[in-house]
Amino acid sequence: MTEPARILVVGGGYVGMYTALHLQRKLRSGEAEVVVVTPDPYMTYQPFLPEAAAGSISPRHVVVPLRRVLDKCKIVIGEAKSIDHAKRTATITTLATEEEGTGAVEITYDELVLAPGSVSRTLPIPGLADYGIGFKTVEEAIGLRNHVIEQMDIASTTRDPAVRDAALTFVFVGGGYAGVEALGELEDMARYATRYYHNVKPADMKWILVEASGRILPEVGEEMGKYAIRELRGRNIDVRLETRLDSCADRVAVLSDGSRFPTRTVVWTAGVKPHPVLAASDLPLNERGRLTATAGLTVEGTEHAWAAGDAAAVPDLTASEKGKECAPNAQHAVRQAKVLAENILASLRGEPLKDYEHKYVGSVASLGLHRGVAHVYGRKLKGYPAWLMHRAYHLSRVPTFNRKARVLAEWTLAGLFKREIVSLGSLEHPRAEFELAAGGKPPKTK
Repeated sequence: MTEPARILVVGGGYVGMYTALHLQRKLRSGEAEVVVVTPDPYMTYQPFLPEAAAGSISPRHVVVPLRRVLDKCKIVIGEAKSIDHAKRTATITTLATEEEGTGAVEITYDELVLAPGSVSRTLPIPGLADYGIGFKTVEEAIGLRNHVIEQMDIASTTRDPAVRDAALTFVFVGGGYAGVEALGELEDMARYATRYYHNVKPADMKWILVEASGRILPEVGEEMGKYAIRELRGRNIDVRLETRLDSCADRVAVLSDGSRFPTRTVVWTAGVKPHPVLAASDLPLNERGRLTATAGLTVEGTEHAWAAGDAAAVPDLTASEKGKECAPNAQHAVRQAKVLAENILASLRGEPLKDYEHKYVGSVASLGLHRGVAHVYGRKLKGYPAWLMHRAYHLSRVPTFNRKARVLAEWTLAGLFKREIVSLGSLEHPRAEFELAAGGKPPKTK
């Protein structure tokens, strides 16, 4: 008897989880084993991060536990540091290897699915590393919620006008989905929270959106993007197009138009870049550092290597212009994962592969409670109908019936009761009180 093939899936995001899920359902007994290497034991449904930050959804319902969903796969919580595909080995570090001090370990494989996703793309801006806040993980979303409410608490108790002004100034950099939706939801939450502060009013707060290009939300089209700008500015949100963040050192946001804003909050959502493990592999990359993939989701010119999602430059067969690639978004990633899994099975069984082909149907975006924009199947919606479509679409796409039911229940309860405006900032430093009691120093807060 031959040994079952080992399929190594690097990444537990959309592509990694859905590929492994399709494989475990369709693999025959003893045909192959699936090993998933991922830094976190869960998959984050990122479109729900803004609502988690605003308190509309519980953080634990934004994530999908991989061990429960992928019960027939082997889950390794660790990080791939490098890949030598010529030798069919991946170098992995885990919590255990760090604890043991023995260094990284090597995992061998027969088939490789490289789907590590992307990481935040930062620039060498003074002060960004010290004061910037990202918005790609559920931890960052909840940390940002706690931070915003904490700033309101500071503003309501300080006697220093300069400290108050900086605490109530919130700068978001990046006019894509993450930046616009996060700003819209958090501004909505903060404005609601002011009714419980005796000396903080909505007009006291400054919300600033900084975008380097001449438009926001390009995925929903120019017309809906302009509507989104009008909607945000109608809420006294300062939208600055063709503007860059030059510095945020010393808690002062300096913009390329010469504006200076003392602020304690700079949220960075200005794009992503490929995961570093791609550069630490011997697989072919394009000029932007993404894996060069074929329409069959194989790595070009390489056998037994597969790629999809943010990490891969997959040709868009539905595009009218030659050479266009599929956008690195969830809509493509989920569909690519299914085709990828089917092609791996076909490869193992000596059957022909099929190409990935899906016409992009459009986009939806939330601008806060009961506000949104949508451009789907050529139809343009705005306001409440677009917001409702945004929720319906993402409810249908969040993995597992368990998560769908819990999210729907939370939305229903949120419509019946008042918002929660509690900050649990101490969750970020759970040992702080004990350390202080034991004679240690309190942690520094931003």
